Amino acid sequence: MVMKFALKVRSGSHTATGPRRWNEDEHIVVDNLSSHLGSLHTCPLPTSFYAVFDGHGGSEAATYLKNNAIRFLFQDVDFFKTSHNIDDGDDNGFLNELKDCHIKAFLLADRALADEECSGVSSDCGTTALTALVLGRHLVVANAGDCRAVICRKGIAMPITQDHRTSYLPERRRVEELGGTIKFGYPNGELAVTRALGDWYMKSPFGSVSLSPLTAEPDVHQIVLTEDDEFLIMASDGIWDVLSNQEAVDIVCHGLMQHHHPKQCASEVVDQALGLRSKDNLTAIVVCFTWDVDRERPRRGCKRKAAFV
Repeated sequence: MVMKFALKVRSGSHTATGPRRWNEDEHIVVDNLSSHLGSLHTCPLPTSFYAVFDGHGGSEAATYLKNNAIRFLFQDVDFFKTSHNIDDGDDNGFLNELKDCHIKAFLLADRALADEECSGVSSDCGTTALTALVLGRHLVVANAGDCRAVICRKGIAMPITQDHRTSYLPERRRVEELGGTIKFGYPNGELAVTRALGDWYMKSPFGSVSLSPLTAEPDVHQIVLTEDDEFLIMASDGIWDVLSNQEAVDIVCHGLMQHHHPKQCASEVVDQALGLRSKDNLTAIVVCFTWDVDRERPRRGCKRKAAFV
């Protein structure tokens, strides 16, 4: 039996260009979606939304998603009509509808990027996308690409997403079964990822539902949060190229014990990755979960000795 309890969130983010000439990462941090959307928000539960977009071929696709992702999911897909079916319980029918909403929103955004005139994004520009929706005590994470979401559960790093690269065997098989080739670890020798939005020069038929090995369809993961879940880290691959899941969690645990500020924790994750000579842009979001007023400080999991001090 799962207890019902109120969940509060606090979040912070940080991004850095790193050694690149410009920053192609974008991100979204909205702790209170009701305040953000105003009268458009009709969900009966507290709602928060976060996203990381790692652009390639320029920042235009990532910027377009930053400016339009909330519209695609919460207006164009009519998410709030679905949200009225939830009673804050583990309802499989509602969760399946929620999954479908995320898939439709990703594909809708992908097709919008195919219209260069309306989107202002060229066909050789694309982006990965990682989103997280906190709805009551439900966490829904959708991912297309190699940004990553990791949750801290009693001090232990628990990966939610799987990087969409050819090094991940199911993705490699999917690409090959659709007629794609792997060259130097890249699908068709082009991109480092097997899923992305945009990049319509690699997809066909242009602007329609693509049968290309490169797809925008996300994996969608659903978690019912409990008091053991302490915080969520979402980050672009510039972080994960040099930090393990547990190393990133340890940095945040140590930071929360010192100053309790998720924004500063996100900055510390980025700074650590920079110190390890990450070669990419870097973006990190830290979302802290608080279950009652007496639990503002890190709980037992974060009190274990962190690797970075």
